[in-house]
Amino acid sequence: MADRRLQVFHAVAKQMSFTKAADVLFMTQPAVTFQIKQLEEYYNTRLFERGHGKISLTPAGELVLDYAERILALSAELEIRLKEMTGRISGPLLIGASTTIAEFMLPPILGEFKAHNPEVQAKLFVANSEAIENRVAEHTLDIGLIEAPSHLPALLTEACCEDELQVIVSPRHDLAQAKQVSPKQLAQYPYISREAGSGTREFSDMYFRKAGIRPEDLKVEMELGSPEALKGVVAAGLGFAIMSRIAVEKERRLGDLVALPLQPRLIRTLSLVYPKEKFRSRLVNAFIEFAKGRLTSDAG
Repeated sequence: MADRRLQVFHAVAKQMSFTKAADVLFMTQPAVTFQIKQLEEYYNTRLFERGHGKISLTPAGELVLDYAERILALSAELEIRLKEMTGRISGPLLIGASTTIAEFMLPPILGEFKAHNPEVQAKLFVANSEAIENRVAEHTLDIGLIEAPSHLPALLTEACCEDELQVIVSPRHDLAQAKQVSPKQLAQYPYISREAGSGTREFSDMYFRKAGIRPEDLKVEMELGSPEALKGVVAAGLGFAIMSRIAVEKERRLGDLVALPLQPRLIRTLSLVYPKEKFRSRLVNAFIEFAKGRLTSDAG
């Protein structure tokens, strides 16, 4: 097992924040500070420069980070390889998923995978696509499922399935009887948008730009980080939103919301992301193949 002080140091160096590192590690900030102080005393040198509310790595800190990444990766690989000698798929599986995938696609996949592999302890972290890819790059998650290709060079992106984004409105909305809607039509109405960093937001913004409409020119009434909140506000008649077709199946069947295809259609590719250089265990590989198969069949 790798030295806990190195694990804490690695998190602080990647986050460049004691507070953010504490959140990632589920520790208190004083505990993180204590671990870093111990490591600095052990090496008899400062690893971070502190000042004006910011921190940065010293030359010694840069050297320790290089070795820490290799030591932590080898330690994790050793534990995994020893467990795999039993021939069983077992152990912790740290998965990150963007909000739409986590809420509407992943639960049955995780349930079935657990049923087939009862010795696996899956842990799911839910956030927007940007936060997920950052955590995968920091090696605090084994794999991420996001709504847009990764922008980080340290990650590999693998397309797993397609997902159509549609406009949702209240049954009382002016557009509720339309067969399909165009970007120019939507620009006339109040818009309930996802938050910055969301994959849905990124694709919607690109779609409007291609149609010659700047996202900042839209009549944005609210920005919300939760698909459920988004649906509630739209059902109340406060505007239209753009969401995954899968995310509104229940409300559409109940008549609470109307889903309208865009013209031209807006189809995105959902992606799996994982670190380029990190060793991938048999457990991670098994889950990747299982999730890809299920997501592909469900999308079809």
